[in-house]
Amino acid sequence: MSVDTEVPARTGNRVAAILVSLALAGNNAGSYVLSLAAARILAPGAFGELSSLLAVLVIGVVPAMGLQTVVALRVARSPSLARGSLFALGLVTSAIVATAALTLSPLLVLLLHLGSLTPALLVTAALGPLTLLGVFHGMLQGGHRFATLAGLIALEGAGKVGGSLVGLVVSGSPTGALAGTALGSLAVVVAGWWVCGRPRPRWADRHGAEVLHTAQAMLALVLLVNLDLVLARHTLPSSSAGEYALGAIVTKIAYWLPQAVGVLVLPRFAASAGRRRVLPVALAVCAFLDAFVLLASVVLGPSLLSLIGGAKYAGSTMPVWPFALAGSMLALVQILLYARLADGDRRVAVLMWAAVGVEALLITTWLHASATQVVTVAACCAGGLAVAGFVLELRARRVAGRQDVVSEKQG
Repeated sequence: MSVDTEVPARTGNRVAAILVSLALAGNNAGSYVLSLAAARILAPGAFGELSSLLAVLVIGVVPAMGLQTVVALRVARSPSLARGSLFALGLVTSAIVATAALTLSPLLVLLLHLGSLTPALLVTAALGPLTLLGVFHGMLQGGHRFATLAGLIALEGAGKVGGSLVGLVVSGSPTGALAGTALGSLAVVVAGWWVCGRPRPRWADRHGAEVLHTAQAMLALVLLVNLDLVLARHTLPSSSAGEYALGAIVTKIAYWLPQAVGVLVLPRFAASAGRRRVLPVALAVCAFLDAFVLLASVVLGPSLLSLIGGAKYAGSTMPVWPFALAGSMLALVQILLYARLADGDRRVAVLMWAAVGVEALLITTWLHASATQVVTVAACCAGGLAVAGFVLELRARRVAGRQDVVSEKQG
């Protein structure tokens, strides 16, 4: 009897993994196509501008990631939890993010040397709906509705990335691409609200403190994924920054390739027994997948840049494997971060922000003479953080093990 019930469960897990993997792969493939199209349509300077603005957009949706994580864990622990209170939390967070982005728009113009305020305002216009979308992702993820989640992820790629591509092709400028991003994001969030049952906000219950803690930890991760690209734009010459933006695509490939692993295991991390059992497997799968990216970057070397960006990058001598290594380490860091957040461990946030500070300090004050120096700093910081996170996890397991022994003796 147990065999009959276990086989469908395992089959369902495999199907869920395939569906989410395909959706994420399609979404990320769309992002790669956008980067490829931008690299070929835009001049290196304009391509660097668009890449840095998209990196800022990724950083700006960190509250959405925090919302998704908190909502997914809460729904996994309490399936009957009222969705209206979570939707209200999303609306408030979305409004705060949009207001903050609007206030900081002039600073963004100065930091990235933009020609006008319009691109920064378009980033703000996209951040509101993208933040709210995190609530709907979390509802589906925590409820193990992975087929519907996969559909929403695919729709997000079609709307957000597709809108960016249309804007880029029509206008031939970063501004047009960002206008398409904003319009597509708005369409996707309406679809997410619909598939989640069109919830109405309930303002009685709020979880702002939990979201704030999770969001600031996720912010540190997203900063580590994108900070080197933004700092490269700020410290390197325009042509070198454009070349670095192309290499950063390899970082994103290595980071995004195992993303389905995190989506599937996060609800299981809600229970401590499931977390301790599933975490080693999740880390092993991430390492296995990224080994192929690292191997390809070593074998192909700088010629990979010309394959991605076209003939104008054929003469590049910038090594590619540090980009792949940085992305691979960050993929492991993400899984470890999910595990520690699910356990309520706040020490991991300290580690994350320490890595951000070290990377920013090294690049801005010392190691920014070349693109190779910048990416080397990023790879070393990511690797050190992965090791530190693993040590933190081992210590937490030992403490939990001792507590289990004490509980058994008392029982």
